[in-house]
Amino acid sequence: MIAENIVSAETGVERILHYIIEKKGEDIVVIDLRGISSVSDFFIITTGTSNTHLKAIADEVHEKLKQKYGMKPWHIEGYKAGKWVLLDYVDIVVHIFDADTRSYFSLENLWKDANIRRIETDD
Repeated sequence: MIAENIVSAETGVERILHYIIEKKGEDIVVIDLRGISSVSDFFIITTGTSNTHLKAIADEVHEKLKQKYGMKPWHIEGYKAGKWVLLDYVDIVVHIFDADTRSYFSLENLWKDANIRRIETDD
């Protein structure tokens, strides 16, 4: 479901990472699920510091991808609850958690056989 002007899922991942970093997402991880699962090619996971911060990250990713690349999520979940926002772009699924919810679900441990890349930020 990657838009025509984004060449690959890898490029989509890099664009999403850029928007998450712009909104100060914390503890950013990319899980490469290719060859391991048919759920998606990539999971991107980040932590927000508050309900407002989670929504700001989700809004930034959603709006910028839509405006600049015509990418719209197939599915959005959890936006109103504010503990875990999921943006599903089919090839890429973005998980934006509060710290407690991220710890509880521990997605990185569920997919520990996958290639997991931690993103360094300048904070």
